Amino acid sequence: MFYPVTLDVLQQIFSKFGTVMKIITFTKNNQFQALLQYNDPTNAQQAKVALDGQNIYNACCTLRIDYSKLVNLNVKYNNDKSRDYTRPELPAGDGQPALDHTMVAALGKDSTSLLGKIPGALSPLSAAAAAAAAAGRVALSGHSGASGVLLVSNLNEEVRILLHWVYGDVQRVKILFNKKDSALIQMADMNQAQLAMSHLNGQKMYSKIIRVTMSKHQTVQLPRDGLDDQGLTKDFTNSPLHRFKKPGSKNFQNIFPPSATLHLSNIPQDITEEDLRVLFSNSGGTVKGFKFFQDHKMALIQMTTIEEAIQCLIDLHNYNTGNNHHLKVSFSKSTI
Repeated sequence: MFYPVTLDVLQQIFSKFGTVMKIITFTKNNQFQALLQYNDPTNAQQAKVALDGQNIYNACCTLRIDYSKLVNLNVKYNNDKSRDYTRPELPAGDGQPALDHTMVAALGKDSTSLLGKIPGALSPLSAAAAAAAAAGRVALSGHSGASGVLLVSNLNEEVRILLHWVYGDVQRVKILFNKKDSALIQMADMNQAQLAMSHLNGQKMYSKIIRVTMSKHQTVQLPRDGLDDQGLTKDFTNSPLHRFKKPGSKNFQNIFPPSATLHLSNIPQDITEEDLRVLFSNSGGTVKGFKFFQDHKMALIQMTTIEEAIQCLIDLHNYNTGNNHHLKVSFSKSTI
């Protein structure tokens, strides 16, 4: 952990999905872990779907979420390692001062007071909240309906495609006149923009590090009638490639950071493992592993590097495998 992940940070993020009753934190196998109990299993399910694989801070502290075998957490002390929010009267134990309950409540109300103090932290609630908001479950305060414009540098056409197919619906792109490797990219809303920034800023592509930041511009203006801007501005509002038009679409649940393992779906029955290995190898990478799911309509394919996987996704998502079958490719959080 580059930045502290405290009980208050966890409570702040997870309480967006329901009432958090108890949290216990501990270190196991040199990894910081936590057990967190909701008052309702449905809340736990929603939180797992929306937050698993998301970063608490920009590009670090990635959440890995599984269900616990425990049915109930037994919290003995309210201190900086464990907390029972239903029993503020519990002793601190271990000689550690208990946080005043009114102070905890006050901290919880100010969504920027905890994460906002830390350099690189996304305000108001990091990529995790952005993902949840994108899934249509949480409205980020002050951002509802606002369109998000990104400034992307070290850009090429592939980065726009990546943004478009994986992290949201690109509305407009404007290549900067004086700096052709930079562009303003307008996403459908602020949540998609934050999500794209958290997953793509700092990624390597064609030996260049992509830089993605929020722009101060609210929209990307189209050129005035009769003005020739040399084709630097493009409008994709009516693009058939938009995948996230429906609020709460299940596509939002399958958004993960770039990884070496790709998830393939919509595979025709007559396509073999060998066919797919050849197809992905021809995209300039080396296939390290392959696994079909039971019905053979889906598979996982692992490339040697994340950079190779990014290139394969750009080349082969929507690839026509015959009879108008289009292969769907996305990043996976699984490994083979």
